[in-house]
Amino acid sequence: MNDCIFCKIARGEIPGKKVYEDEELFAFHDINPVAPVHFMLIPKLHVASLMEVDNSHAALLGKMLVLAPKLAKEQGLNNGFRTVINTGKGGGQEVFHLHIHIIGGGNIPPMVRRD
Repeated sequence: MNDCIFCKIARGEIPGKKVYEDEELFAFHDINPVAPVHFMLIPKLHVASLMEVDNSHAALLGKMLVLAPKLAKEQGLNNGFRTVINTGKGGGQEVFHLHIHIIGGGNIPPMVRRD
């Protein structure tokens, strides 16, 4: 999509602090990090959300999940990290281009509050 901000970042039309790039994927630091390390991994192919994927995306999704720990370690996250994929408005997705948040370092609170 021509007006998608993540597509524009991947194409180099909008600056982003690049972590990784190949022919299919792009990773860049979040502009509003919630932890000392917070970057996003996106496919260059515009896919609006995880709700839109089908079997034709299986290899791409697998490549993303295999790459995530490699990039996390390169960013210093040797003790673990959190991956988040917000899906759809009900799942808190704000930018409608599939992306995996890779978050770590510092004190990461639990995802779900347990009272």
